[in-house]
Amino acid sequence: QMQLTESGGGSVQAGGSLRVSCEVSGYRISGVCVGWFRQSPGKAREGVALSLASKGKTVYADSVKGRFTISQDIGTNTVYLQMNDLKPEDTAMYYCSTEAPSYCLSGSWWDPALGFWGQGTQVTVSS
Repeated sequence: QMQLTESGGGSVQAGGSLRVSCEVSGYRISGVCVGWFRQSPGKAREGVALSLASKGKTVYADSVKGRFTISQDIGTNTVYLQMNDLKPEDTAMYYCSTEAPSYCLSGSWWDPALGFWGQGTQVTVSS
């Protein structure tokens, strides 16, 4: 059974940076599509970034392109999301998730009912 544990969230002022982490156990992340998603109160969960290490493939939502970077440490089986130039609209609970490689290859986000998910880490950006 795959388990995902996020950490590193917090509060930051607009323009600042944060890095959130996702430790994965039970499966090697190099062989799956790993994604970061976020959800604000009253809104649907939305995709932020995807990564498939075996193909060097990354995908970003338009809203975060040029500001966020997804990366993986295969040795520690950990996925990171570096967030720069944060904006108040980036405030959300951030979740990591895994699914089949085909999602990364097609650049497709997946429904919350699919895949494996962590419990989330809160990111709050103040203006």
